Amino acid sequence: MALPQRRPPRRVVEEPYRINDRILAKQVRVVGENVEQGIFEIDKAKAMAKAQSLDLVEISPNAVPPVCRIIDYSKFKYEQKKKQKEIKANAQKVVIKEIRFGPNTDDHDFDFKLKHALTFLKEGAKVKAYVQFVGRAIVFKERGFQLLARFAKGLEEVGKIESEPKLEGKRMSMFLAPKVVQVKK
Repeated sequence: MALPQRRPPRRVVEEPYRINDRILAKQVRVVGENVEQGIFEIDKAKAMAKAQSLDLVEISPNAVPPVCRIIDYSKFKYEQKKKQKEIKANAQKVVIKEIRFGPNTDDHDFDFKLKHALTFLKEGAKVKAYVQFVGRAIVFKERGFQLLARFAKGLEEVGKIESEPKLEGKRMSMFLAPKVVQVKK
């Protein structure tokens, strides 16, 4: 006989703010619109909130005494979520495109990769260009420096060097960022 499957226990979502009866302080500083502001006993503060059919919400629990606001809690939560969403939407995501060279990269390949880097920088992405030294090719370090310098010179109109070429192990790399173009009004 098969045993009945058990459902996983429901997760209780913990509220980020203490409200009404969950506030533990004896005295609180009350702020809000259409409210007498000041320091009150917790019972009086709750009564003030109840009189307006609103909630007493602990905004700053670490203050002495804790700061509470008399507001509609569900509306407050909605506005907080909206602010977080807006902040997330406005955050810029940095895209880094990599371009790989060998120490003996030919002119045609170099021009091809330069053209790709130009489009990446115009789109607003950062470019990481690196020369990979394989086997004994590490002897030609100066070729790597020359190659990356030529690459940076070819991109100086649309990009600026963020970090100079440096050798790490068998890889010499440099970063380029797009130039910020200011629009004249």
